[in-house]
Amino acid sequence: MDYKNFAKEFYEKYGNRSNKPVLFFSPGRVNIIGEHTDYNGGYVFPCSLNYGTYLFIRKIQDNTLKFSTINFHEDVETELKGLFIKTSEKWINYPLGVINEFFKRGIKITGLEFLYYGDVPNEAGLSSSASIEMVTAVALNDFFNAGFDTLELVKMSQKAENEFVGMNCGIMDQFAVGFGKKDHAIFLNCDNLSFQQVPLILNNYSLIITNTNKKRGLTDSKYNERRGECDKAVELLQAYKPIRNLSELTPDEIAILDKYIEDPIVRKRAKHVISENGRVLEAVEVLKNNNIIRFGELMNLSHDSLKNDYEVTGSELDTLVYEGRKLPGVVGTRMTGAGFGGCTVSIIKKDDTANYMTKLSAIYHSKTGILPDFYQPAISNGAGRIDL
Repeated sequence: MDYKNFAKEFYEKYGNRSNKPVLFFSPGRVNIIGEHTDYNGGYVFPCSLNYGTYLFIRKIQDNTLKFSTINFHEDVETELKGLFIKTSEKWINYPLGVINEFFKRGIKITGLEFLYYGDVPNEAGLSSSASIEMVTAVALNDFFNAGFDTLELVKMSQKAENEFVGMNCGIMDQFAVGFGKKDHAIFLNCDNLSFQQVPLILNNYSLIITNTNKKRGLTDSKYNERRGECDKAVELLQAYKPIRNLSELTPDEIAILDKYIEDPIVRKRAKHVISENGRVLEAVEVLKNNNIIRFGELMNLSHDSLKNDYEVTGSELDTLVYEGRKLPGVVGTRMTGAGFGGCTVSIIKKDDTANYMTKLSAIYHSKTGILPDFYQPAISNGAGRIDL
């Protein structure tokens, strides 16, 4: 990030070089294993990335909020008159929803100028929305001495997305963005929010994210559909035991699904969630023992389950995964995020990364007509202020 050019953009937009803005950063995230378990009270294993959202923010005397981004031309100015309502400008709903959460907690917000810049790829499933929410929350918490801890900011950001934006996401994205730690992944229990920051030192291996560059048109509807199917499974399984969510069952109990769930589709959804939790638990243990090979095998099994039991992959993701597995140095590869497009996450031997990207790009383009994008991220700290 070129901070000088970013500051130049701010002054060109808003003027008044004598009053310096303050810079904040919030990362994107990638979930390495543990997909579609978060809203089922299960285990996830994400890490925060050095891609994310930068925000310059400055107080002004006017009773207005001025929003701008250098990613595209869509400036918004709005008066401070109380709680906001959802607006047609899609990106602005993320910060407005967060500001509402501060209002609801009695924090007085005064006039502000915001300039955002994001280098998280749009619609890639790397949590650009949570990154925008958390950078806004951290900045407001700092500017107005609100005193909220990171967990409260995470909950406020999730609530903004659920209730204001209207996306019924779990808490994993905002949590990973808030609690990220350099060279660590977060082993999170989404039911009680207990977590461990586990070292993720890959040594001779690289983490590679591959973007299908497929527009994910079905994501929201299918996401809500899967949530409904999981809720149905919980309802049926309460005849077996009084569970609140699918993650209260262990892989040893998968066999009972045949008895209590007649619908094969609902049964498959439950099987994925329960088995995926088991994979996350094992993945964390083998990583602690530096067994990257088994970790990669569990990533592969995760994708197979997401394809066959949860049915959220699609031809583009499957092409990247199954063609990628044939290439030298690939330890593990799987879809990450909601599915139906977005990205894969892979662990590749460092010496084979260039060959992997070159060959997979050609294969993917020949099969889909689309060119993928590749990212080799570093694992970063969570959202916070950058002192220049």
